[in-house]
Amino acid sequence: MATTTHFACTLCGKCCHDLKLPLSVDESLVWLERGGTVQVLTEAIPWPAEPAADNGPAWHKRRRSFAAKSGVQPIRVIVTLVAAFDGPCPHLGADMRCAAYERRPRVCRMYPAEVNPYVRLAPVNKACPPEAWALKHPVLEHAGRLLDAETVELIRQSRDADAQDQGIKERLVASLGYSTAALSNEGYVVYAPRPATALEALRGAASDASSSSPNRAPSDWTFISGQPGTIEALLSIEAKAIHRLHLEGSAFRYLG
Repeated sequence: MATTTHFACTLCGKCCHDLKLPLSVDESLVWLERGGTVQVLTEAIPWPAEPAADNGPAWHKRRRSFAAKSGVQPIRVIVTLVAAFDGPCPHLGADMRCAAYERRPRVCRMYPAEVNPYVRLAPVNKACPPEAWALKHPVLEHAGRLLDAETVELIRQSRDADAQDQGIKERLVASLGYSTAALSNEGYVVYAPRPATALEALRGAASDASSSSPNRAPSDWTFISGQPGTIEALLSIEAKAIHRLHLEGSAFRYLG
């Protein structure tokens, strides 16, 4: 039976607290220029061969990643730039309204819709209170299809930006010296550069198209994991992997 999801924002502000808010490169530059903090999240997946044509989730990861290696193992690295803040968003007013509403990131504009085509919209996974999903509200989704044309377009823009940004993200992490990643679907490695450092590096990466040569050598990455089985499996394919307990003094942290 087809399901229908109704939704309307109640201005509770719950979705605007304690976040790592995914941003495009352009949105990250704006966020940093306004004095915000942007963190760099890295994950990677072994990639010995291209996936089958009907493996949609794998092609989704490929589209938003760049090629690298770990030891002798070919991998794909996914870099996510996030606006990070504890407590309320710096743009959230006392009345729970957004002070940057007309310039807010796409992920805020499309909420609570999902940008990942393989993640279902589930109210139980959202911060919104039950009254936000009342039947009296407009229909957001029916039978798995979003009905709001603006939201559909924002999702398309977000996915396109994610794919187009990969060269810039590759240059960004190279310029910052980042080369550790969690295994995809298991966690993230979180880098927290100083805002001024992040802004300078991101501007440089965005303007330097000359280093996008297809003949460049792939960067060499190390996997971080908290699972002994994962470490053993990665080492068995001659990838580089270390346990999260060995990260004392590192310039990053592991988020499982």
